[in-house]
Amino acid sequence: MTWRDVYRSKTMSADAAVADIGPGANIFIGGNSATPRILAAALGRRADAAPNMSVGHVLMLGVDPLETRNNPNARHHAWFVGPADRAQVNSGLADYVPCHLSEIPRILKTMERPLHRAVLMVSPPDAHGFMSLGTEVMASLAAAERAERIVVQVNPRMPRVLGNTFLHVDEVDAIVEGEEELPELACPTPSDIDRRIAEHIVPLVPHGATLQLGIGGVPDAVIGLLCEQPGLDLGVHSEMISNGVMQACQAGLITGRHKTRHRRKVVTTFVLGTRELYDWCHENPVVEAHPCDHTNDLLVASSNDNLVAINSAISVDLTGQVNSDSIGRRIYSGVGGQVDFIRAAARSKGGVPIIAMPSTARGGTLSRIVSTLALGAGVVTSRADVHWVVTEYGAVNLFGRSLRRRAEALISIAHPDHRDALANDLG
Repeated sequence: MTWRDVYRSKTMSADAAVADIGPGANIFIGGNSATPRILAAALGRRADAAPNMSVGHVLMLGVDPLETRNNPNARHHAWFVGPADRAQVNSGLADYVPCHLSEIPRILKTMERPLHRAVLMVSPPDAHGFMSLGTEVMASLAAAERAERIVVQVNPRMPRVLGNTFLHVDEVDAIVEGEEELPELACPTPSDIDRRIAEHIVPLVPHGATLQLGIGGVPDAVIGLLCEQPGLDLGVHSEMISNGVMQACQAGLITGRHKTRHRRKVVTTFVLGTRELYDWCHENPVVEAHPCDHTNDLLVASSNDNLVAINSAISVDLTGQVNSDSIGRRIYSGVGGQVDFIRAAARSKGGVPIIAMPSTARGGTLSRIVSTLALGAGVVTSRADVHWVVTEYGAVNLFGRSLRRRAEALISIAHPDHRDALANDLG
């Protein structure tokens, strides 16, 4: 029996693939741009017959495919909160689990509850019957190893991303063929503030550095400015890559020639951007995706010399505590990989850990450098871990500084309109 025969024997409709899910089911589903929405919708329809369904995932974009606001029988269990489940988390209709991104596979492997299903999106099989997890590896392989059954949506629009990304047809239990375009995240033009922040970050990036960065105006502005400095020969080892990384590779800025781990490879655990980016990643030997317990592992990431980690924040208090996942008590996102990479960059030979953010919010009326964090705000990066903090007004290194010296340094890069109030609070 060939793998093609096995493939045909396992192919069925989305509703048939989830028809045996019972009450109290514990399910893992792919997230980010790899959410299998056809299967997610089928799970939503199945929920009436399978009450108390828990659906675990990392970031889920767009509209909630499970429609849990109107479906009390299905509940999100999010390790990183996004647009699809933010309202439900903050109204008590869904659960948020704060954890480091690097630890999600271990959580799946050691949880006491059985994992009844891993529901994933994959590329069509290659000539050998292997299907790529494509734009999100994250914890999907760990879920597949732990789950009682594996259900996949085979999507021709999913790129075949190389690395430790593959499942064989023999390994899965149900196959649903469903073509749909992947969610895209447009790359906004960096604002003037983004560019001013980037101007303070670029001097901190040494020749031959390996970058970890996310998506948004500041990372794109950093890459844009770096592209204006030929010969830097940078590398990438990041939990995610976006269009900016693609453009920097095409411009010759990112070569990976000086990386000390995964040399000449752009390493990631998920890909999020536009269709152009997904097409660029398809069978591109430069791009190598791995599970997040590899990409975000402290020893793996820090084995890259000159690791420059650029992460964002919602607010930073005058002692250096970094809040990145909540606005007061309201959960906004998650811990993610910030601490993984801040610590890895600190450990890396020549590494530079950076927290970058605009100095204000709400049109300049609210300082993001604060005397104390808002009531209920979570500390993601502790003051013992923070090093560089950058706003459009400058860059300061808090490492090794006393509380008073930290406060003075942070006030110096706060918005001028808020410096006096912060100084008065300092006393």
